[in-house]
Amino acid sequence: MTNDLEADVLICRAGAAGLTLAIDLARRGVSFRLVEKTSEPFPGSRGKGIQPRTQEVFEDLGILDKVVAAGGVYPMMRDYRDDGSFIVKEFGERSEATPAEPYHIPLMIPQFLTEKIMRDRLSELGRRVEFGCELTGFEQDGHGVTAHLSRSTGEETIRVRYLVGADGGRSFVRHALGITFPGKTLGVRAIVADAALTGLDRDVWWQFNSGDMQRMIAICPLGGTALFQVQAPVPPEGEVDLSAEGLEQLIAERTGRSDVKVQAVSWASAYAMNARLADSYRAGRIFLTGDAAHIHPPTGGQGLNTSVQDAYNLGWKLAAVLRGAGDELLDSYEVERRPVAEEVLGLSSRLLDAGKRGELRRGREVHQLDIGYPQSPFALEPVSRRHGLRAGDRAPDAPVKGAAGQPSRLFRLFVGPHWTLLVNGQRGVASRPGLHIHHLGERGDVVDAFGCVRDAYGLAPDECLLIRPDGYVGAILTLDAEGSAQLETYLDRVGLPSCGEGSK
Repeated sequence: MTNDLEADVLICRAGAAGLTLAIDLARRGVSFRLVEKTSEPFPGSRGKGIQPRTQEVFEDLGILDKVVAAGGVYPMMRDYRDDGSFIVKEFGERSEATPAEPYHIPLMIPQFLTEKIMRDRLSELGRRVEFGCELTGFEQDGHGVTAHLSRSTGEETIRVRYLVGADGGRSFVRHALGITFPGKTLGVRAIVADAALTGLDRDVWWQFNSGDMQRMIAICPLGGTALFQVQAPVPPEGEVDLSAEGLEQLIAERTGRSDVKVQAVSWASAYAMNARLADSYRAGRIFLTGDAAHIHPPTGGQGLNTSVQDAYNLGWKLAAVLRGAGDELLDSYEVERRPVAEEVLGLSSRLLDAGKRGELRRGREVHQLDIGYPQSPFALEPVSRRHGLRAGDRAPDAPVKGAAGQPSRLFRLFVGPHWTLLVNGQRGVASRPGLHIHHLGERGDVVDAFGCVRDAYGLAPDECLLIRPDGYVGAILTLDAEGSAQLETYLDRVGLPSCGEGSK
């Protein structure tokens, strides 16, 4: 047992949120421990949809290509009527890619494959998950958190600066803090199972009895595997047989087909759908992220995605405060992310109601590309700016060329843990560690060869735009005397010291 500082951050549980936070902290050189009470990785497919905004996050974290290679796109849905006829339809809206939005349709990949890719990325960065290690208690004071850990080899007490509870809807951390989790049970109980079966082709998503909550069942081929995911509402009470025999009987009863044979079930769960939101995301030096802070029905394909983006928002802020930024930056985590969860809860609940009527269809609203933080205390722009891109908006992509003529993209300039400053013109800005400065226009190092930067950003001459490490616009300013002073103050606030100043 030791009470010496063991790490800067302790992350409780290694699901998608915990892994995202760990990858982000690792690439920033922040010391942390990532503990997972189970002895093995999560084996199921629960969060299988990767929305376009999360694909952008994954590109920044260095895992998108592997996620795409391991998964696939959603198949068409074959929706059967009672008379045996069917219609084939898109499950969601399919839009075209644009220069500003290069990823335009959700990907399908089972959660266990996504998390494996994330663990592999963490290993590349020299870090790992501590499986079989459970957080059993903690206390905090003004300087840090004392955490008690348990594993088969014994007990351990460690001292860290911050604790992050990424430990799911039944969060131990949230309960121990006494943070309430108001919301409601939505009156729907369902099963989800990953099964090896025969009798169904893998080129469509099979749907039967849409809108009938007593008989509905969906059977979807899981991209990147030989498995199918089986989803169905079930009675609110009583045992549910999730064995291969039980699933085979359920499929036969609800499809009228006796030719579908279930060979094995690799993972299955019965659960009641809830919509709940924690009253607070922070208690001193302790934070909640992902399902520990919000849970909602799976109908919008939002759960894993919202969790990833929670952690992506928190990671750079923790790193900045550890290096000298003010504590107000950590307060902005809840200010920015809790309203997003409120919207997601409403969206998922509305889509669940549509599903009950057999009218479920996902559109742009599930892609999460329109999420922004315009009310953030770290969104700075002139009062006069009333049009186009605003501070707090997601920063669009755009194809560009370097001054040497090679093709590139703005997202390629943004990749990494740094801030990015785009300057329209040749106004000088003092460099700072952690800030990458690029100039557009004549004699700039970035050439808007196709006019896409102009279209997406609408920067006026001598205007600059500051992109946060998580891909949102932090500030839009004109580099006159007043604007330059505002920029310098902003950079100080977010922990980017002037050259030679060092960390506080």
